[in-house]
Amino acid sequence: MMNGNVEVVVVGGGYGGVMAANRLARRDGVSVTLVNRRPDFVERIRLHQLVTGSDDAVEGFGEVLGGNVRLVVDAATRIDAAERRVSLAGGGSVTYDYLVYAVGSGAADPGVPGAAEFAHSVSDLEGAQRLRSALDATPATAPVTVVGAGPTGIETAAELAELGRQVTLVCGRVLGPYLHARGRHPVARRLAELGVTVLEGPRARVTAVTHDAVRLGDGRELPSAVTIWTAGFRVPDLAARSGLRTDTEGRLLTDATLTSVDDMRIVAAGDAAAMMDRPFRMSCQAAVQLGAGAAATILRRIAGRTPAPVRLLFAGQCISLGRDEGVTQFSYLNDRANALHISGRLGAKVKEFACRFPLDQLASGARKAGAPASPGDGTARQEPPQPRHRTT
Repeated sequence: MMNGNVEVVVVGGGYGGVMAANRLARRDGVSVTLVNRRPDFVERIRLHQLVTGSDDAVEGFGEVLGGNVRLVVDAATRIDAAERRVSLAGGGSVTYDYLVYAVGSGAADPGVPGAAEFAHSVSDLEGAQRLRSALDATPATAPVTVVGAGPTGIETAAELAELGRQVTLVCGRVLGPYLHARGRHPVARRLAELGVTVLEGPRARVTAVTHDAVRLGDGRELPSAVTIWTAGFRVPDLAARSGLRTDTEGRLLTDATLTSVDDMRIVAAGDAAAMMDRPFRMSCQAAVQLGAGAAATILRRIAGRTPAPVRLLFAGQCISLGRDEGVTQFSYLNDRANALHISGRLGAKVKEFACRFPLDQLASGARKAGAPASPGDGTARQEPPQPRHRTT
């Protein structure tokens, strides 16, 4: 059991990081600093809506982060586990007794000639904003190609097609690999109704991207004024740069309590965490559970108790198909899709609820972790009243 004030640094202000920060800040004697490179919370699951203007995908930290949490707007560049110090891009550093590693994920390197140069991403705020600007500068009749058959690709294609864009969705093997065959049918039907051309099969694989076209494995060349790459995710290399062990995708390796296999004072949450024996899907659904689990692990250690293994329970996956329809694919608790699904307008309502629910969870956690700086100002308190982390 630790005596005196315990300092916790949370690196990353996404769903998992904010959940962990709020849970930790409720404990007396625990001081929490959240390091995030943006001054606002990004609703990543709404970035496809930002692209078409139906949502800005941004929420002020004052709405979701407790007033007892100190917010440092900066980027972490290195974790010195021996010194328990996080170096910041701005030149300073913060020290910690425990660290929550919640750096999230971004777009994967496509590994396809021309894709990094000519294709847009919708996996982070800046990429979505650039994509929106590119679309605004492109005639509404110009062809748009979305590469990737997962939820992001499907949702982006549907959102753009609903606005009247001419969209081709290049899937590679199959549309919605996670979906059960029965859940895939209403997705394909709705995309067809919206006029989306869906290309599937082994030959529907992108081999090159140029400024105005996409080349496929069978030699076809698709005209494409705007190409959007949604296939795959990567995590920042902060853990690897800091000498911490990672899996092949760069995620911090942890045990079942989310504790780093290298250092018991580093606990991971969100997309950048990888349990050695229980891999899980990168998702908001996992991130909020992992954030709560990371906080529980640290709080148990502070109390001198043995942390409990973290269990992830999944309910399914919700996919919006424009603003009016959607599909909710249910799953077993282990995240394996089953035949149950909801589609149509009810599916859209369930999807909206699924987007709103984690934000409501964070807002509720913020209230329990101290009042926001001031109602509606969109900022988190920068100078807490109690002694905080040493910042150099």
